[in-house]
Amino acid sequence: MRLQILSPRWPPNSYWGSMFFKFPTLALTTLAALTPPDWEVSISDESVEEIDFQDPADLIAISAMTPLAPRAYELADQFRRAGAKVVLGGYHPTYLPEEALQHADAVGIGEAEGFWPELLADFQNGRLKQEYKSESRPSRWGWPLPRRELIKDKPYFFTNTLQTTRGCPFNCEFCAVTTFYGHTYRSRPLNEVEAEIRTLEGSVNYLVFVDDNIVGNRKYAKDLFTTLIPYRKRWVSHATLNLVRDDELLALCAKSGCRGLFIGFESLSEANLKEIGKSVNKVAEYEEAVKRLHDVGIGIEGSFVVGYDEDEASVFPRLVEFVRKTRLDGAHLFIRTPFPGTRLHAKLEGEGKIFEKDWSKYDLSHVVFTPKKMSPEALQEGFYSAYREIYSYRSMVARLLLPPGKRVQVFGPMNWGIRQACRHAGYF
Repeated sequence: MRLQILSPRWPPNSYWGSMFFKFPTLALTTLAALTPPDWEVSISDESVEEIDFQDPADLIAISAMTPLAPRAYELADQFRRAGAKVVLGGYHPTYLPEEALQHADAVGIGEAEGFWPELLADFQNGRLKQEYKSESRPSRWGWPLPRRELIKDKPYFFTNTLQTTRGCPFNCEFCAVTTFYGHTYRSRPLNEVEAEIRTLEGSVNYLVFVDDNIVGNRKYAKDLFTTLIPYRKRWVSHATLNLVRDDELLALCAKSGCRGLFIGFESLSEANLKEIGKSVNKVAEYEEAVKRLHDVGIGIEGSFVVGYDEDEASVFPRLVEFVRKTRLDGAHLFIRTPFPGTRLHAKLEGEGKIFEKDWSKYDLSHVVFTPKKMSPEALQEGFYSAYREIYSYRSMVARLLLPPGKRVQVFGPMNWGIRQACRHAGYF
């Protein structure tokens, strides 16, 4: 039996699809590792290669986030016309399985570890069901290592992606992560993390931990960072501002090789933070938090959500000024987006504010709802204007190259890549 595991591309002219620093989706290589050895497995990532529809595999597995769902459905339909069976999984099919089943023979709901062996066995025995779902949340240990050999020839910027935790202890209303992982936060045994890192010895020295919040459990994070120190690896990941509130944790993070963190500031408004549900953030602490991270050599890619109820047009120059003043190494603005499965979607749908149901527009870069204090057009243009300011040459030089300029190795290419993606997507 042949299995092809596939990730769809972003829409044409998409900001995200234009990024040159691509790295593989860990779900693909993990799913391949969970597949029994009597299957012939291949991985296709449409973001870096063309999909071959000639001589399709017996079973096609497609993973899709919401903005990739329309393309996932196109691929599924085409493979089915060619005679293959298709299973759809990931965030979007999990929350809208009935929609996904219009384009697939089966849908995987939630984390695949709990149902993948059953699905494959049913397929081989000719009794494939329409829906598969784990009866319990899989623990994060005892699984085979991701099959990285299946992606070794693909043109990725990073390939050393790995995971130490799943889920997030917070429950922000715009985020689908907490619901997808069953409102749990699970840590992987450190001996397994070490075993995986050892397999990466001699390869590129950077690791990308794809955890949604690598410091969600402070004790575990301290043990993890202590474990990483002897390997002398450099790494990047996601974290929250809780990191800077613990001196020991911050010191260990830097000593373990952390060179950059994606941190969700979310908003410069306390009222918005309350609405989002991220009370852990305190706006008054932001500047000092950035300074503390910079002082230990950790760069910051800050994220901000715009379009919340307290946001007026003035939010954009305020954000630009904050990025300039704190010399953030990078910044992403995300338009408030009501993803299916989130509390935000239920709220805005109930209020009748969602006017766009084209899932390809749910890419955090398009306005799909009516904001409270500005028009959709003002929100969209303000979003573009802020990106133009933040990724102007003047801004990039001031934030990265002027003294001390120690974090340019990681964030220099990232800033250049974001600027090019902005131009490709029409922001400039």
